[in-house]
Amino acid sequence: MFAAIGWFVLGLVLLALGGDSIVKGAAGLGRRLGLAPFAVGLLLVAFATSLPELWLNVMAIATGQHSLALGNAVGSNVVNVGLTLGAAAFAAPLLVRWRALAPLLVVLIAGTIGVMVLGLDGVLSRVDGAILVIAFVAVVAYALVRSRHESAELQAGIAEYTYTQDALGLNLVRVLIGAALLTLGSGLIVGGLPFSMLGLDLSESHASIIGAGLGMTPLVTGLLPVAIATALPEAAAAIAAARRGQGDIVAGHVIGSSLVNLLLVVGGIALVSPAHGLAVPASFLRFEWPAALVFALMLVPVLRGDLRVSRNEGIGLLVALVVWIAFELVLLQR
Repeated sequence: MFAAIGWFVLGLVLLALGGDSIVKGAAGLGRRLGLAPFAVGLLLVAFATSLPELWLNVMAIATGQHSLALGNAVGSNVVNVGLTLGAAAFAAPLLVRWRALAPLLVVLIAGTIGVMVLGLDGVLSRVDGAILVIAFVAVVAYALVRSRHESAELQAGIAEYTYTQDALGLNLVRVLIGAALLTLGSGLIVGGLPFSMLGLDLSESHASIIGAGLGMTPLVTGLLPVAIATALPEAAAAIAAARRGQGDIVAGHVIGSSLVNLLLVVGGIALVSPAHGLAVPASFLRFEWPAALVFALMLVPVLRGDLRVSRNEGIGLLVALVVWIAFELVLLQR
């Protein structure tokens, strides 16, 4: 198990480096193609920052580990709010001026409830998955249109956050290197990637090995250790952004990444699932989905009140996360 932990940690490092490389490359290519800097920044802040988790889940799905991917998608939404936003607000109070985030939060809450309803029969069908993926495309289109009405100051801040060189060759290399690192990192964590050229057989899912060693099912493995571990680099970036006074960046990432997990990842898993659909355990609908909903609802006072996340509110989110983790660990003992 200690060897599995070592490969798992190395996989996390590669995921973080690969995600950063692709985001920079995509930002540079967007500028090169003449896209509006704010539009590029909006997409990268709200959606592309969840790329490592998305890539990891794609690899998990490709290797038939649908339960691990489902657990990771739902667990990541809880961790996004509790750890990423909570730690950032604890480091420095956040000011949120991005008005379009409020309706996106409504979509997140409604979508979470909708997926719970769709899964009441114990299955998310391919049709359900298609609905969620189409909803994600609609959300992206809405975000681009709605955010054109944001203040010039906000638009400039988001555009500046993702500014990078626009040299074509450099950014193509960044994207290619990033894709390679994401693939290697995901392979080290969830398996399915042979390293025979190096004389190593690392095709096993090291996440599953660690989870089994802790007495966890694949679903809970994705929900707790994988979701928390993959969120650590994002939480560190959020803390740095908070200290620079970039509250919009932090809040945009949390809500955007959560929408990616809910609509694109869960929808994608259901869409490519076997003909009988993606099985959703009854216990998951009783405990984990409601937890994701509660954490999403905890954002409502932030985006409907004074648009600030205080240090005390950050502490509250962190405490709520610890309580949730403790609750999940207690469930394991039942």
